[in-house]
Amino acid sequence: MKLYMHPVSMTSRPVRLFIADNNIPVEEQVVDLFTGEHYKESFLAINPNHMVPVLEDGDFRLTESSAILKYLADKIDSPAYPKDLKKRAKVNEVMDWINTNFYRDWAYGFIYPQVFPHHKRKTDEIHAATIDWGKERAQEWLRLLDQHWIGPNKQYLTGDQITIADYFGAGLVTLGEVIRCDFSKYPNVQRWLNNMKKQKSWPKVNEVFYGLCESVKQQQFNAI
Repeated sequence: MKLYMHPVSMTSRPVRLFIADNNIPVEEQVVDLFTGEHYKESFLAINPNHMVPVLEDGDFRLTESSAILKYLADKIDSPAYPKDLKKRAKVNEVMDWINTNFYRDWAYGFIYPQVFPHHKRKTDEIHAATIDWGKERAQEWLRLLDQHWIGPNKQYLTGDQITIADYFGAGLVTLGEVIRCDFSKYPNVQRWLNNMKKQKSWPKVNEVFYGLCESVKQQQFNAI
């Protein structure tokens, strides 16, 4: 199998962590997002959405981080994607919630406009308003993540056993570390993230990501 990815990509990191933790034999190919390689014709032929990750398994090609995690978990018969119908449905539920509710405001409305120049809005006023609106929404999503999805009694998103929802969610939530968000205001989220950071492959897989965090540590951000 082959994974097209970038080590800083928030959606590549969950897949890479799951692969590393489970010793899945996958060849990695870096697509340099910072030089625009994902917009070149050679990559658009692989994924017209010009996004990573992309998984190739023989002549089968799959995009979208959530779908790739599910495919890989089923391929290796991982307990991280339960076979039980109701348990699997709960994993799917929280992954969908993270992807369609939380991440849109968290990333595209709040953090990406502060970090990446191509997310800059047309005027400073519109830009600031976008970030303020995204921050307000993100705080509510974090509250729900903390109190509803995790709560005080669970170690992971769907219970006390790690699932692919945790791999997916942790990769996206830790985006907040780039702008130095304070997760101590959300103790259940912080505890859950600390559990995920105990995964054996977390330091290596996230090495480049933490390099990004270090590179912007002198910048001022509107953080939670």
